[in-house]
Amino acid sequence: MKYRLIHRTKYTYAGAVTVSHHLARLAPRTLPGQRCPWHELEILPEPVGRGVHVDSFGNVSTYFEIEGKHEVMEVIARSLVQVFPNHHPDARATPPWEQVRNACQVEKLTPGSEAGAFRFGSAMVPLGKEFADYAAVEFLPGRPVLEAVLGLTGKIFRDFKFDPRATDVTTPVSEVLKKRAGVCQDFAHLMLACLRSLGLPARYVSGYLETAPPPGRPRLTGADASHAWVSVFCGESAGWIDTDPTNNLLPVERHITVAWGRDFSDVSPLRGVTLGAGGQKLDVAVDVIPVEER
Repeated sequence: MKYRLIHRTKYTYAGAVTVSHHLARLAPRTLPGQRCPWHELEILPEPVGRGVHVDSFGNVSTYFEIEGKHEVMEVIARSLVQVFPNHHPDARATPPWEQVRNACQVEKLTPGSEAGAFRFGSAMVPLGKEFADYAAVEFLPGRPVLEAVLGLTGKIFRDFKFDPRATDVTTPVSEVLKKRAGVCQDFAHLMLACLRSLGLPARYVSGYLETAPPPGRPRLTGADASHAWVSVFCGESAGWIDTDPTNNLLPVERHITVAWGRDFSDVSPLRGVTLGAGGQKLDVAVDVIPVEER
């Protein structure tokens, strides 16, 4: 599938901002199953400085500075992305989850030990017995790792209600577990906490999900949204496999990967520091538009 992506972010400030520094992670990654032949970032007002680099997780990041009084800032990311069908291994043929866990703790450099960097707690994903206990019913002794991961994916999908009013970006994972409600970011963080509390490497993935309008209704401009899911290391042969607890599925062609890291704080689409203002209003609009191939 080919997609045209448009991600608009608009900040309206309560007062004039004189200087602002920002970091954007809005460029889709180039992966074995995904290509991004074209990407551009339009920034208004025009920055006085801009630089592009690849961060420690391999994400393309753009740093920019704006000087001079302004009360509105708008960032528009436009991309063309092609996503190829993803063929997943037989879940029953993947190694026992304990074997994967142990392989990620060895001292010599292997694909497993390299992936092991993602088995530790992070700023937004703490480790804890309550998370391990929640996942334990799926991670039975000797169970194939992908089979257990799919079990946990389905368990979160069934046990938790999608409710944007239940949480915000600062809600702790422990509170999400108690409330049994949240959004895709919460469900991804919860699944990460469960997996890492069992010693398994897992990373937070941010991107987009193609959504279809209701039957007979037109596609509304800006009606799509950013999405979040999880990628789990399932052994050297299977590698990293993505799973989406919000929708209880393994991504195929409708998920578009932008960035990954330890948690949301590593992959925030746009963050920054401003001098002046005092308050701000944020408006975000996303379009994921399928491009018909001729």
